[in-house]
Amino acid sequence: MKKINDMISRRAFVKASLFATAGVGLPFLITGCKPAVKNKRDLVLSVLDMSKANRYVPAAFFMHFGRDYNFGQAAVDRHLAYFRATDMDFVKIQYELGMPRMELLTASDWGNVTVYKKDFFEPVLNLIAGVVKEAKHEALIIPTVYSPLMCAAQIAGGRRSLFQQIEENPDAVLKAMHSVTESVLNYVQAAIELGVDGFYISTQGMEVNGLSANVFDKFVRPFDMEVMSHADKNCIFNILHICDYEGKYEGLSAYTAYPGKVVNTPIALADGTQVTLKDMAALFKRPIMGGLDRLAEIAKGTPEELHAAVDKALQTAPANFILGADCTIPNTTNWDTLRAIIQKAHTSRT
Repeated sequence: MKKINDMISRRAFVKASLFATAGVGLPFLITGCKPAVKNKRDLVLSVLDMSKANRYVPAAFFMHFGRDYNFGQAAVDRHLAYFRATDMDFVKIQYELGMPRMELLTASDWGNVTVYKKDFFEPVLNLIAGVVKEAKHEALIIPTVYSPLMCAAQIAGGRRSLFQQIEENPDAVLKAMHSVTESVLNYVQAAIELGVDGFYISTQGMEVNGLSANVFDKFVRPFDMEVMSHADKNCIFNILHICDYEGKYEGLSAYTAYPGKVVNTPIALADGTQVTLKDMAALFKRPIMGGLDRLAEIAKGTPEELHAAVDKALQTAPANFILGADCTIPNTTNWDTLRAIIQKAHTSRT
C-alpha cells in the first residue's frame, strides 16, 4: 500500500510541475488546492476592469508579413507562427485586400462606386476562419478594419484625390460614402459570423494635413461611428486605433466619443509634444494600448535602447494598459527581440 501511495504522490507531483511549467509567466488563481491558470483570453479581458489595475500587462505588436503571406494557408500559418513565437497576447489579423481603384473625376463617376458583398472579401475571410479555428481557444482574434475614409481614398486613387473630390463634388462623394461604408460593414459582419472577438479599427482624417472639423464631421465621423458601433454591439473587445501614418494631430479630443474598449494612440502631436499614456487614459477614460514609437527604438535602436524604452513605457503606464506600438512595426523586426520585451511586460507588475 505504501508503494502505491508513493507512486500516486510522484504522479501528482509531476502533473503539478507540468501544469506550473505550462503557465510560466502567467498569474494564476487559487481555488482550494487546485491552481487554475488564466489563459490569454482572460488575461486580456481583465484589462477592461477599470476598478483596479491589471496586474498582468498584455502586449502585442503588429507587422505586415509580405505578399507571400497575405492570403491562404500560408497567411494562416504565418499569423499563428508569429503569435506563438513572440508570446503576444492576442492575434491581430492583417488586412491586405484593399479596394479597387476607380476613375472618379466627376460627380456622375461617384455614382458608380460599388457596394462589395461578402464574396469580395473571401480571401481575408478565409484567413480569419483559419485563424479562428486554430487559435480562438488560446487568445482573442481581432482582425483589422480600415475606415470608410481610407477605403474611399483607395478607390479614388489616394487621399489627395479624395479630398479634391470632396471639395469639387461634395454631394456625390457623400452619397458614395454610404456605399463604401456598406461594403466595410459587409466585411465586419461576415467576420463576426466567423467568430472573431473584436476588431482593430483605424480612423484618420483630423491630422494637420487632413480635413477641417466641419468636413470631418460630415464625411468621416458618421461613417466611422456606423462601423464602430456595429462592432461594439456585437463584439467583446474592439481597439480604436487613431492612425497618424498620414500626418500628426494637433490633439485627439475629436475621437473621445468614438467606441472601442481600448484606445491605441499616437506617441506625439504635431507640435512635437509627447503624448503620455496616463494623459490618454484620462482623456479617453478607457484602457490604453501603446507606449512605443514604431519609428524609433523598435525600428532602429540598439537592444539596450529598446529595453530602456520599454522600461519607460511600463513605468509611466496607466493602471489599465496593454504594451504595444503606435502603429504597425517594420517587418524586419526580430521576433526573438519582440518576445523578450513582451515577456518583460508580462512580469512587470508581478
